[in-house]
This record gives sequence, C-alpha cells and structure tokens, in this order.
Amino acid sequence: MTPAKSEAETLEIEGHEVRISSPAKIVFPAQGITKLDIVRYYLAVAEGALRGAGGRPMVLKRFPKGIDAEPFFQKRVPDNHPDFIDTATLQYARGTSAEEAVIRDAAGLAWVINLGCLDLNPHPIRAEDLDHPDELRIDLDPMPGVDWSQIVDVAFVAREVLDDVGLVGWPKTSGSRGMHILVRIAPQWDYKQVRTAAETLAREVENRAPGLATARWWKEERGESVFVDFNQNAKDRTVASAYSIRPLPDARVSTPLDWDEVRERRPDEFTVLTVPQRFADLGDPHAGIDDAVGTLDGLLRLADELGPAEKPPRGGDGSGRRQSTMPLIEIARTKAKSESIAALDEWTKRYPTVAAQLHPADVLIDGMRGSSSLWYRVRVNLQHVPEAERPPQEDLIADYDPWEGKVWPGLQ
Repeated sequence: MTPAKSEAETLEIEGHEVRISSPAKIVFPAQGITKLDIVRYYLAVAEGALRGAGGRPMVLKRFPKGIDAEPFFQKRVPDNHPDFIDTATLQYARGTSAEEAVIRDAAGLAWVINLGCLDLNPHPIRAEDLDHPDELRIDLDPMPGVDWSQIVDVAFVAREVLDDVGLVGWPKTSGSRGMHILVRIAPQWDYKQVRTAAETLAREVENRAPGLATARWWKEERGESVFVDFNQNAKDRTVASAYSIRPLPDARVSTPLDWDEVRERRPDEFTVLTVPQRFADLGDPHAGIDDAVGTLDGLLRLADELGPAEKPPRGGDGSGRRQSTMPLIEIARTKAKSESIAALDEWTKRYPTVAAQLHPADVLIDGMRGSSSLWYRVRVNLQHVPEAERPPQEDLIADYDPWEGKVWPGLQ
C-alpha cells in the first residue's frame, strides 16, 4: 500500500466525526510531513486559526497534486458537505454568485484540510453581514531585491499611521516573503469605502517612507520597494489567514507576532514543526484582536485631505486601456510558474547582455487569477537598458490562454 493510497482514518473532534482520506500521504517531502500531520497541526492551533478564519466565507484553495503543482480555487462548497459546515452565498463583481464554506470549529478545520487545502483563505467579512467588512488588511509585499529589514521598517511606519488615525494593527508573517497587518473595524463601511481607506493608508506610508514603500499599483513603477497592497481589500479578494500553512518546501506558516518580536524574528523560523510548540508556550499574540475594533473615520478624513490618487495615463488608440510609462516587453504567458521561469531563462539566453543590465525589480513574474486557478505572465522592464540596446516586443515564448474553452453564463 502506497502512502497516497493508505486507509482512511476517522477522527472524533468535539463531537463530530471527520474522515481523513489518505492520511499517510506525504505533503512536504523534505520533512516527511503527512496529510494527517497537517490536520493535527491545525487542531493544535485551532483557537488561533479560527480567530482568523472562523465565521467567514472562504475560498477553498486545493492542492490535490501536492505543493509542487498549481492549486485550484473552489468557491462553491461541495454538495456533500457535513452539517457542521455552514455556508454563505456571495455575490461576485462579475454578476455571478456562489455558496461558500463557513467553518466555525476545529472539525471544520479538519474537514477543509482533508479536501487538500493548506492555507485558509477567508473573506474580510462575517457570514452574518456580507456587505460590510470587519477587517482591513495591509499586505506588505516586497519587490525582488528587498530584504526583511526594509519590510520591518515599512511595517513600523504603517503602525505609526494607524496610531495617528486611532486604529490598532496586528502583525503576522505572510508565510512567504512579506508581512500582513490586520485591523479590526466596525462593520459600518462597504467594500469601496474600506478599499479607499486602505489605499489612503498606503499612500500615507509612501509619503512618510519614500523609496522604502510604495502605493503604486503598477508593478513596473515600484522599483526595489515594499508595495503596500491596498487592493487586497477589494471585493472578492482573500489572503491567507493567521496560522495558515503556505505551499513552500519548508512548510512555512503565516504566524501572528507581537510588535516587540517583529524586528527580531524571521519568517523561516515559523513552520508546521515549530509553531504548535510556540502556540502552546505563548498562546496567540492576536488573542485581543476582536476587542480592538476601530473606526475608519480618520483614514477617510485623510483621504479627503490627500485628494484623489493619481491615475495612470490611457492609451490613445481608443481602447481605454492604461498606458505604461515604462518600456515593457512581454515574454510569456504560462499555466505553471515553473514554465514561466523556463521561458524567462530562454529569453535571457537570447539576450544575455540585456539581461545583465536588469535590476531585480525589472523582472516581473505575475500570478494572475484565471477562472479557477492562477496563470503566470512574464514581463521585463527595460528602463535600465539604453534605448538603442532594447530588444523589441516579439512573439511570446509561451502563449497560454487561461480562458480557452470557458463559457460565460448568458453569453452562449
């Protein structure tokens, strides 16, 4: 019997039976971490994980083929979900809707993990009020070439801005390269107002830390800075919540921190193997987050003071599309990230002299949302290459169409 085909195991969790299929399946090969180990990890940190994801509709990000394959995003809760899984029907910006899963207890955590989820991706709303977020999310996303110390500096600037407008920020590692700061707010503002507040905070952080932080939405304009990603507060967007396991080889965890830890700790310290003991010893640094509910009044007043954000120029071809101010060329569009890296390597071999002049932030590999999974776009910013030496836009090395075969309701 192979580990992937091992006999299912049924766990009794707070009065509910949860079936774990293929419990011995290896999920993280380097550490020998199995699917059942992942379930037990979440049970060990359930109080903290539910503080971040419980009671919220969530997108199920499933890894049926393991961490080395692309996941798929499932908005609709499976029809055969158990009765301890609640649901909420969300209306999406495209005009579609879906009944999403809402977990409220440890059994719910185990159930979603059994589906092949690793990280938890809840919306910033409660199931009882789907129109008014109760969480503002600050995502500090470093550009290539940015080290952890710069992220930390920007985090403390963000904390200063929050203090000035009467809000409390709760930091956590993203589980990848960046940091998240969560802010509990009263559910009195709609998505548009919350996003405006988040963008205003990002702009003010950039104003106070020019060069270190940026609020520029267009990636090629950011340079080697930390992007304060305000668009994570747009409707339909989700981020990995507290105690989520990320699909990295070291089984890294998105881990809540106290502010006095932020300068001293590093993201790679927090893994499936280390976080349960930390949780047992210290508890959850975010234990008080639900008692620190604030108002957006200060940020929205600041939005009025700053005025409208600068809009990018539009092309003159009548399409209305945004026109970049940077000399960009597109290299490839691929289904998997490994394919995008291979395409970039091929382009680099074609133009080694040009590639040698690029700065880390000039190489843009973007994960783009398709209908149910990510696809990848590869671009190069030639701003640091003399104009006479810049290669032209050529046929794409790979040209994956994420929408091929997709049928849109109402358009048949």
